Amino acid sequence: MSQKLVLAYSGGLDTSVAIHWLAERDYEVLALAIDLGEAKDLDAVMDRALKHGATKAFMVDARDLFLRHFVWPTLQAGALYEGHYPLATALGRPLIAKLMVDLAREEGATAVAHGCTGKGNDQVRFDVATGALAPDLEVVAPVREWGMTREEEIRSRRPTSSPGPRRPSRPPPSPPMSRSSSSGESLWVSTARSSSPWSWSRG
Repeated sequence: MSQKLVLAYSGGLDTSVAIHWLAERDYEVLALAIDLGEAKDLDAVMDRALKHGATKAFMVDARDLFLRHFVWPTLQAGALYEGHYPLATALGRPLIAKLMVDLAREEGATAVAHGCTGKGNDQVRFDVATGALAPDLEVVAPVREWGMTREEEIRSRRPTSSPGPRRPSRPPPSPPMSRSSSSGESLWVSTARSSSPWSWSRG
């Protein structure tokens, strides 16, 4: 019997190929797209997940949670990475992990997955945050495990032709805190590029 798994789905090559890879290992993939303010069409992202074989695709608008509980506290703390520049992509990973755990609980999933490689810090952020929130859930990292080259990934990406199920959209959870890959263009990245919000935190 297939195990349900929640995949943090970006719509890119890695997570699209990951759907096939996970399905071949008897996982029922539930794709989760999270809006942190990226300038992308998330309806198209969810459609892509279904075309690649996800059983369901979900979208969470987490922009308000991200701003209130991650961006503003970071600005207020004057947090800089190694004292030089604002944290950006790293801030969103714990929130994404929490939303994956929330959906896993709601859908009865036994595992979560992300699209991080074995080279950067994002894998640690996802793994540690998930382990802290839900140590019983298996964390799968297909890109870290499969060892494919970029060219092999492109060749293996085969969208399915069958229509997918309806796409549930989910409101953000409340309360936001009970205790996936490349840098994203989030609301925080846009905010950090402006000098005035940063100066407010120092004033």
